[in-house]
Amino acid sequence: MSSRPSSDILGWDVGGAHLKVARVDAAGNALALEQFPCPLWHGMERLSRAVETAVSTLGNASHHAITMTGELADIFASRHDGVLAISTAMQQYLPGVRLQYYAGESGLIKAAQVAQHTSCIASANWLASSHFIARALPQGLLVDMGSTTTDIVAVQNGKPQAQGMTDAARLGTGELVYSGLIRTPVMAVVQRVPFNGQMQRIAAEHFATMADVYRLTGKLDAAHDISDSADGKGKSPLESARRLARMVGHDVEDAPLLAWQALAHFIASAQLQDLTAAVKTVAAALPDDAPVVGAGVGRTIVKQIAQKSGRPYVDFADLVAGEAADSAAMYAPAYAVAWLASRASNH
Repeated sequence: MSSRPSSDILGWDVGGAHLKVARVDAAGNALALEQFPCPLWHGMERLSRAVETAVSTLGNASHHAITMTGELADIFASRHDGVLAISTAMQQYLPGVRLQYYAGESGLIKAAQVAQHTSCIASANWLASSHFIARALPQGLLVDMGSTTTDIVAVQNGKPQAQGMTDAARLGTGELVYSGLIRTPVMAVVQRVPFNGQMQRIAAEHFATMADVYRLTGKLDAAHDISDSADGKGKSPLESARRLARMVGHDVEDAPLLAWQALAHFIASAQLQDLTAAVKTVAAALPDDAPVVGAGVGRTIVKQIAQKSGRPYVDFADLVAGEAADSAAMYAPAYAVAWLASRASNH
């Protein structure tokens, strides 16, 4: 276990599929970040296991700051219940330390205040990242492409300018797009694809995910490829192509690997076009030279979005101090909530 000094802070982003944890020092420098599988839909014991692994990997600290999206998991009757369950669990899993919860514009609050702020705590992790980049850039557009969703947030005059604050509102404004690099089902990205010389429909089945697509295009780093595949089997190019073939009613042996790679490139291009359109909509009120700030495991895709949008690109890592800046860009909300806690402790 790490022997980092107790003045360090751990930032937690408790998701429904993954747990991301950041360690920063008192000045907010990124020291280490890690991601752990945490499929909450299988039960709260998965969170317990992930927290235990995280602490054994990154070490403990006397101060912890927590944000979450895991309250959306369908084991909870409501988002309110989910926030309460996760916050209570984190207090049990991390005894004897200072715990704070990120409540959006209300800032970091104590555990005793959670019940009164569940609507502000629920899925507010994107706002933590937005406040971080707003301190560094007077204007820009945060585009954080994760494994499941893409957050798009405008920053102007040094402040986040989100039109929606809840998931429901952000889905309506286009600031939240349920399209990511890994877990998104292929059937959510395209309905028709070119194959065997014609455009055809695809199967409306969870046969393949975008992870299969990006493995075949070479855009998925194996270090981030920790979610189960659609069929629970392997992640080789051949196995990925086998799943993708099912989407068009074929077996993988029906065509050469190059054909499945071409299909993957078409699907990836369709996702890129969709996300670029969403970015242009949210960025409409920003000056043309306001940069896209790329974060998340899909940063390489975000850079392409910036190019297609005609905007300069700034990597989230370039705004972060510390040896783990690149990892901080991958898991931006975990870093941002820890950084906010460090600032609050120093004021």
